[in-house]
Amino acid sequence: MSIKDITIVITSFKSDEIIRNCLNSINRQYQVILVENSNDLEFKKNVEQEFSNVECILTGENFGYGKANNIGLKKVKTKYALILNPDATLHKNTFENFFEAIKQVSGFAIMAPYVQEKKDENKKIDNKNSSPILVKNVKGFAMFLNMPEFQDVGFFDEIFFFYFEEIDLCRRLVNCHKKIYLAPNIKINHTGGQSHSESINKAMELSRNWHWMWSTFNYHKKYKGFVISFLIVFPKLCSAVFKIILYLLLMNREKKEIYYQRYSGLVNAIMGKSSWYRPKV
Repeated sequence: MSIKDITIVITSFKSDEIIRNCLNSINRQYQVILVENSNDLEFKKNVEQEFSNVECILTGENFGYGKANNIGLKKVKTKYALILNPDATLHKNTFENFFEAIKQVSGFAIMAPYVQEKKDENKKIDNKNSSPILVKNVKGFAMFLNMPEFQDVGFFDEIFFFYFEEIDLCRRLVNCHKKIYLAPNIKINHTGGQSHSESINKAMELSRNWHWMWSTFNYHKKYKGFVISFLIVFPKLCSAVFKIILYLLLMNREKKEIYYQRYSGLVNAIMGKSSWYRPKV
């Protein structure tokens, strides 16, 4: 195994303030495909000038996480790909530990870091031998993909703009008897929720709430049908309506907007509409 066996795929959206921390953590000998969800020519020019190992692809519009990652993954020619979020950074031995981990398993589709959230950084590892642990799904911020394993499964389902893409992908892999592992020795830092510029935090928060609800319904609908999915989200719909009224009476505009987005995302999903909402930035 060598540097030539891995390509890193990063999807970004107005991440110019955070993306450099991510790219600086990557050895310049590794090829990086950066898919920027915009038509920002200045961003592309600056990144490619500063990082000679990076190819920046502009989508022209905001395609979201799944579709943009698919664009990058379809350009990968190496056996392995690492999907990485802009607010993630690698450790010095990340790739070395990945290569060690795959020697311990007979085959895999996805290998991911054991620590999946910042709050879990001090979590004890019960696996005494530190060998990879077989699981059903992993978080999407950092995933090593064994590319040949995806030929008959495909990558992300592009109906999901944001949220549930990796859960859906993992479920499809497991259904096809593919293996997904967490590797205790692979270390990747992840801030979480900080993949964009701080100046657009409010717009992104509203977008996250809309898409979380839309994707929740449509993920369940995909595997359980409309009726079961409706029963699952109905309490969330009632809660959103109640809190819209509550925060309207309390004159808390910020909270009211958040719960209106949740309500809107659910209603649009139930009505069968696509994930059309985009952050107003």
